[in-house]
Amino acid sequence: MIGLWNRNLMAGGFSPYSIVVVRNFGGLLLLLLIFALRDRSVFHVERCHLKYFFGTGVVSVVLFTLCYFSCQEICSLAVASILLYTAPSIVVILSAVLWKEPVTKKKLLALSLTLLGCACVTGLFSGTATVTAGGILLGLGAGFFYALYSVFGRYALYHYSSMTVTVWTFVFCGLGSLVFLRPEELALGFAQPEMWLMSLGLVVCSTVAPYLLYTWGLSRVEAGKASIMASVEPVVASLVGVLVFGEPMSVLTAAGIVCVLAGVYILR
Repeated sequence: MIGLWNRNLMAGGFSPYSIVVVRNFGGLLLLLLIFALRDRSVFHVERCHLKYFFGTGVVSVVLFTLCYFSCQEICSLAVASILLYTAPSIVVILSAVLWKEPVTKKKLLALSLTLLGCACVTGLFSGTATVTAGGILLGLGAGFFYALYSVFGRYALYHYSSMTVTVWTFVFCGLGSLVFLRPEELALGFAQPEMWLMSLGLVVCSTVAPYLLYTWGLSRVEAGKASIMASVEPVVASLVGVLVFGEPMSVLTAAGIVCVLAGVYILR
């Protein structure tokens, strides 16, 4: 659903970098408010474990965002998206090396189906994709840093609840995202009342809720499986485009959706 909010925010004058600030710093403020009122125990962590949250927040969330948006500037959106979704492959490899998670035929089939499905859904085979060497490197960097959330998050989950991991991830990524801060642009954007609503939707529905749920899932299933299952995101984005923006659904897009859902079903 992130596309729903992004389109409206960009139409309101927000650049991708300002959206990063709104998304991550806004997520931090919301989580601080919720847990300050509900469960302050999540704020207590050992200093020696801060390295894990630096990993999830800065190394993963901030750097993947930087690479992803930079890739979008020099490559087509389809190329940037499919390179980002190399992340499950990277997670499966790292999980096999770090935690000896088995690389089964079922997992490889699910991985292949979801990657093919994402390529179809994002329009990679439409013939209009723009590709450059620098863009490929940035896109692969986005996928790599995106994958590292599952790695650092898994280590953090050995010591803390999924709620604590999510909160401290946003402490680091929220503050780290301030390097993209453009005060004048934000001031002009938020002068429009409807942009506050769009920002709230982005923070609640497409940032805080997904990270809470994914981290909770990561604490209960293998990192490789969790990452593959998260590949339903472009499917949801495509359906939002069809249902909300009236975009046509091509046969290729429909086939991609079926592939992704089939891959996730295999891992049930």
